[in-house]
Amino acid sequence: MNKQSIGIVGAGLCGSLLGISLARKGYKVTVFEKRKDPRREEMESGRSINLALSDRGLQALERMGMAQAAKEICIPMKGRMIHDTEGNKRFSPYSGRSEDYINSISRTDLNRLLIEELDTSENVVIFFETSIEKIDIERSRVYYTVGAKSVYGDFDLVIGADGAGSIVRRTMQKEIPNFNSTSQFLSHGYKELEIPSAGKGQYKIDKHALHIWPRQEFMIIALPNMDGSFTVTMFNPYEGKAGFNELDEKQEIDQYFDAYFPDLKPLIPELQDDYNNNPIGKLGTVKCYPWHHKGRVLLVGDAAHAIVPFYGQGMNASFEDVYVFDQILEEMETIDWGEFCEKFQESRKPNCDAIADLALDNFIEMQDKVDDEDFIKKRKLEMKLEQDGEGYYSKYSLVTFREDMSYKEAMIKGRKQDEILLAYCAHDQFEYPTSKQELNQVIDYIKNKLNE
Repeated sequence: MNKQSIGIVGAGLCGSLLGISLARKGYKVTVFEKRKDPRREEMESGRSINLALSDRGLQALERMGMAQAAKEICIPMKGRMIHDTEGNKRFSPYSGRSEDYINSISRTDLNRLLIEELDTSENVVIFFETSIEKIDIERSRVYYTVGAKSVYGDFDLVIGADGAGSIVRRTMQKEIPNFNSTSQFLSHGYKELEIPSAGKGQYKIDKHALHIWPRQEFMIIALPNMDGSFTVTMFNPYEGKAGFNELDEKQEIDQYFDAYFPDLKPLIPELQDDYNNNPIGKLGTVKCYPWHHKGRVLLVGDAAHAIVPFYGQGMNASFEDVYVFDQILEEMETIDWGEFCEKFQESRKPNCDAIADLALDNFIEMQDKVDDEDFIKKRKLEMKLEQDGEGYYSKYSLVTFREDMSYKEAMIKGRKQDEILLAYCAHDQFEYPTSKQELNQVIDYIKNKLNE
């Protein structure tokens, strides 16, 4: 058994899963969490966008033997249900393959599941409601407060899994001369509402879809919950006529929903209360470098690469961190943490930068292009290529359903495919291919253009 000690700051999704991985390898793991134990606390409303668990995240959970337990608290979503201002609906599958879907899951329920598993290990100590006072990155030392008592712990490695506002990252930024960190916030924020259950666990709208009301400068999405409700999330600018800073009167909120979301408004009986009581959350991207300091302190998950939620990959990217971390650790014959951290950083940094950029791209696509005629034409062709052609994956599918392909590879290939297909669909003589032979000819055409 390995007696080295690891300190993990943050018992969120990434920190908990990483703790499970390390404890099973025999490391002594101490986890510090500023929040209360989520197993004993109800989720605070309005502060957590529903999560979309897809293949990359499931691959990491499977490696830890946790995938089946997670699936039991998931609702499969087969595609997007697009709602226009007239109340018309259009279903857009995520791919042309029936086995491809993403899963709606409660962040709190998943966190409880992981912490419960983490807490079963005799190699793990978890401190909840614990404030981190200081991180000594030269000694791998954590100063923290439990109750009214200030203490410290020394570790072989301190891992910052403490989210976008990471104290570990801020300490590194302050004390490492060549450390570079950027935080880019959108001019949009988010606010949560709720479509309650229709009663007895029944759903008011299709439970197997991610619902989107795209309105160019703003949009609303809704994801299903296990109890028959939907978590509804508004994404609006702060300023302007549809800005959160302007929509602050009951009449204005009613008029706004009547004008832009007439089919949604009747589904939210507590609209005014939800809108006024739930906070406005920020949406931002964090990039930094380096991710470690001399193999003594390391960043993972959102602490290293927070992204906006519009590709549904934030949690999946963090879980993929754990998958790669576990893989590298297993492949090294002797552990030198400096060498390990370099390998981990080299593997993950380019890919996490790629998914951050793709998530920003998808923000524009979800609020605007999903209702655009040319985009619809391209998506229709992609569905036919994926369903009846041989071996075609759209950009979205490469990212979401090809866990064997890195984010960076998926971004490069997917963006090029989008360019080729948009040009192909814009041709004056364009017609949808009908036979399997014609579809495969289009796929061959795309492959040839990719190789040029």
